[in-house]
Amino acid sequence: MAWDEWEQIKAGAGDGRQVAMRLNQVPVDPGTGAPSAVTGGLQSSKKAWTTAAEGVGSLRQTIGTALTKLEDGQTGTGPTTGCLTAAAQKDVYASWKKYAESVSERCGALQGILDQVGRDLLTTDEGVQAEMNRLATTYADTDAVGGRAGGR
Repeated sequence: MAWDEWEQIKAGAGDGRQVAMRLNQVPVDPGTGAPSAVTGGLQSSKKAWTTAAEGVGSLRQTIGTALTKLEDGQTGTGPTTGCLTAAAQKDVYASWKKYAESVSERCGALQGILDQVGRDLLTTDEGVQAEMNRLATTYADTDAVGGRAGGR
């Protein structure tokens, strides 16, 4: 579409008046005080979001190393029949392995969100909050075995 056609469409939509485009409620002519007026003084940087994402990613790598060591510690345990301690240890191992894998997945999901926010600095607060709520729902912790430890 040619530029003059676009101007004609805009003029038609405004009943002959000049129509200005507004994006995300940003004033048409914000003037010199625009950043503060639009953002309320809040500043964000891609570097901060990227650094946070890298930090969460390094946690995931550390968990991977811990899982490898946990698995290495299980070598040579053999069959657990007839030995209650070995059977209990095997159950504890399986439980911790599953939990650590879930924490690692959660770190990966959070890293993805932080990376995305760093790339798309214009993502709305509501959009970021929705992603964080989805993450919290997906990886909600379960209650401790035996009930809550309240009052102890």
